[in-house]
Amino acid sequence: MELEKAAKRVKKLEAVCTEFELQKVCYLPLSSFLLKPTQRLLHYRRLLGRLCGHRAPGHPDRADCRDALTVITEVTATLQHSLVRLENLQKLMELQQDLVGVESLVAPGREFIREGCLHTLTKKGLQQRMFFLFSDMLLYTSRGVSGTSCFRTRGVLPLRGMLVDASARPVPHCFTICAAQKTIVVAAGSRLEKEKWMQDLDSAIEVAKGSGTTPLELPGSVACTPPRRPSDEVHLEQEPADARGPPEGQGAPRASSTAHVCWCRSTSVSRADRSAAVENQLSGYLLRKFKNSNGWQKLWVVFTNFCLFFYKTHQDDHPLASLPLLGYRVSVPQEADGILKEHVFKLQFKSHVYFFRAESKYTFGRWMEVIESASSSPGRAGPPEEEA
Repeated sequence: MELEKAAKRVKKLEAVCTEFELQKVCYLPLSSFLLKPTQRLLHYRRLLGRLCGHRAPGHPDRADCRDALTVITEVTATLQHSLVRLENLQKLMELQQDLVGVESLVAPGREFIREGCLHTLTKKGLQQRMFFLFSDMLLYTSRGVSGTSCFRTRGVLPLRGMLVDASARPVPHCFTICAAQKTIVVAAGSRLEKEKWMQDLDSAIEVAKGSGTTPLELPGSVACTPPRRPSDEVHLEQEPADARGPPEGQGAPRASSTAHVCWCRSTSVSRADRSAAVENQLSGYLLRKFKNSNGWQKLWVVFTNFCLFFYKTHQDDHPLASLPLLGYRVSVPQEADGILKEHVFKLQFKSHVYFFRAESKYTFGRWMEVIESASSSPGRAGPPEEEA
């Protein structure tokens, strides 16, 4: 927060931060990196828990491992509340850069709850919109002008006095949101997505009823800035003949932020999803194969922030490419895939298919476990379904 305040006051510092975020080594927002040391403690706790499970009674390291686990558990329990608050702050600051038409998104008491793609029912039909649910309001946007990475605000609906009704059925998976000054009909991409949104909306509305004050004083005008780095969403979804990274200048994109991925994949991410992702991180060597290629390429792969980052080796300081996993399904290959190797898992989003081969049965299981925590669940991806 202090860095953000200082950057607004000192233009030279703002330029330095912007320049750093444009570098390939900065594959996440700078604010995300500032949280990593504290989040790492949660990762240590999980690692030590696993290690203790592999230390049989009588093993010389068993006592030390259990002592270390006790200490790290006490530390993380003490920090848990602060970390939740900091993660919320980081998310609000990240969204402030993505949203046009609002200012001072960071406000005391405001909490991020869910972001995702819904379609609003208008006279012109269904219109794709990006929704952001906070503890005091529901904000919806459209994609910004070409050449920018922003979402332009279309409306801000306060949660106080809001009602959500699922009885209307003009299109599949739709529900009505009635706010003080406006009523809109929205459609989710699936029944499951509809249920997630309605559950979070109902809970947030109930909490807002009992809250003493509301920080809602939003719209303002914020200039839409160019993306911090070029989007290579197309590159990520292609299957090139070789497995090299993006063309020169295309590092990991700003478009791999969860808001932009949700827009492209017609899905959503909640606060709970983000908390789980913090504790489910993994890195290691994998062999990668595209659907229509013959060979396997060995890469150092890092899974963090709902995304796979690919490095040539573990010593490289920036990724060759990245693959956001929201909306992807993870499974084992079927006979029709023609994969005859062991320890292989398959990632698929619509027609985009990737195969990854792990070193052992154990690492295969771990990759499956962490990727399942971030990839889609049944019925999550895709635009609104047609009636049968």
